Amino acid sequence: MPHKRRSQSWTELKQAGNERFKAGQYGEAASLYTQSIELLEKKSGQKNKEDLSILYSNRAASYLKDGKCNECIKDCSTSLDLVPFGFKALLRRASAYEAMERYRLAYVDYKTVLQIDWNIPAAHDGVNRMTKALTDIDGPSWREKLPPIPTVPMSVKESLAQAASSAPTAQQNGLNENKKKVPGPEAVKKAKVLKEEGNALVKKGEHKRAMEKYTQSISQDPTEVTTYTNRALCYLSLKMFKEAISDCDEALQLDSSNIKAFYRRAQAYKELKNKKSCLEDLNSLLKIEPGNAAAQKLLQEVQKMK
Repeated sequence: MPHKRRSQSWTELKQAGNERFKAGQYGEAASLYTQSIELLEKKSGQKNKEDLSILYSNRAASYLKDGKCNECIKDCSTSLDLVPFGFKALLRRASAYEAMERYRLAYVDYKTVLQIDWNIPAAHDGVNRMTKALTDIDGPSWREKLPPIPTVPMSVKESLAQAASSAPTAQQNGLNENKKKVPGPEAVKKAKVLKEEGNALVKKGEHKRAMEKYTQSISQDPTEVTTYTNRALCYLSLKMFKEAISDCDEALQLDSSNIKAFYRRAQAYKELKNKKSCLEDLNSLLKIEPGNAAAQKLLQEVQKMK
């Protein structure tokens, strides 16, 4: 029997690992993935990066299920070195970091996943949990202690979104939903209620609580433009300028001529002393709405910046 196992191809070993994983036999699955990795590395070295990346990510999932968080993190990092910005590896590593109470690193991975595809509920939920945990630990200035969040190139987003939609698996649990897929009526209803609660809090000047409501609303319905621009307003009030820019980016992906998104992103760029980007956004806005007094005023202020 051992001799027969050695003669199996790496793909057969991988498939056997997948079957063990589905059956809840995580230790055996990890062992089979290990054999598959060794065989593939021996056969092709580092040439077969995509297949190796998947194998390391699969073994990481087995380790995570068995509570072996350090091994999971190591394998996810190897997987991401082979193929950067693989969202499964990022999600698994985030879960392992979270389990080890390494909340800052978990937050960074969850946020990176949302750059790749904002329609991933597990990443939204993770960001919400990490935000709460880090606020409890570090107070209002918790963001200052975060490691840098990598910027996902647009080319990577497009290729990963395409790969996700063409290769669905049961384990992804909604990760393959098309970005433009409209949420169900129940989710839309919940999202609307949460957004209105956020709006009420903004009127009271409670921007932090409003931001949390908008985040919950977006997790229900990530296709509603105004929720992003409303949350961007909260981020501006909370001096979270990079987050404001990110939300305006999302809004403009949904509506490329959204006035509020251009204006609020320009405000954030101004605070970050990014004069060039700020002017570009204000000029784009004024092409759409030449008589916008607020944009004209901000443009005059920014033109005086050194």
